[in-house]
Amino acid sequence: MAYLTGFHAIEELIRAGKAKGPLLVANAGPRARTIMSLATDNKIRIDRVGEHELNRLAPGNRGIAFYVEGKEQSNEITVQDFIAGLEEGSDALVVVLDGITDPHNYGAILRSCDQFGADLVIVGNRRSAKDAEVVSKTSAGAVSWVPLAFVPNLVRSVELLKEAGFWVYGADMRGEAVYEKDLTGRVVLIMGSEGSGLSRLLKETCDGMVAIPTSGKVDSLNVSVAAGVLLYEARRQRGPGRK
Repeated sequence: MAYLTGFHAIEELIRAGKAKGPLLVANAGPRARTIMSLATDNKIRIDRVGEHELNRLAPGNRGIAFYVEGKEQSNEITVQDFIAGLEEGSDALVVVLDGITDPHNYGAILRSCDQFGADLVIVGNRRSAKDAEVVSKTSAGAVSWVPLAFVPNLVRSVELLKEAGFWVYGADMRGEAVYEKDLTGRVVLIMGSEGSGLSRLLKETCDGMVAIPTSGKVDSLNVSVAAGVLLYEARRQRGPGRK
């Protein structure tokens, strides 16, 4: 069993219309009552439980928890279906996460993907963050909205995107300044792992490397911060709106 306890995560999952609940409530403060009203509007069952019972089922709760099944938390799609759904000549922005194992970083990246209009996030089945509760909390519920593809082979997925007309850029501190690259059209941004960066095989699929010019004394930006900056630049070049 899995329970979400973050207010934002619960609220966005209900708004996305993909979860059945039930919603468990021990202490109904103002924020919890707002969520209870949202649950009622969406015909989701509300169960009142004792504090001890809720703490046993969902440690770290704030008086409220939402029961979910794994796939309810994400807006999942296959890479093939995503490509098939693209209109001819349309723009698209895809983010590939290569070995992001920290759930806080994963969640923060998803939040940026939602804010800056990424059309798809591709994650490897292995060597990726697994803590759904932390991811959902850190993403402030964005995991319920951002289209996600979980794949066994990231390289093959990137190759499929290249065949569909995408240009692929990897994030690397030795790359070309990101504002000098054209990030309009169909673009893939690959973010490497917190420690070792991009894997060799994925690097070989890239059409180029992009970097964020900095002047600090530390080695590099945190991967979630870097993703936010790169996605902002892509959105700036593409103009307002999601596409």
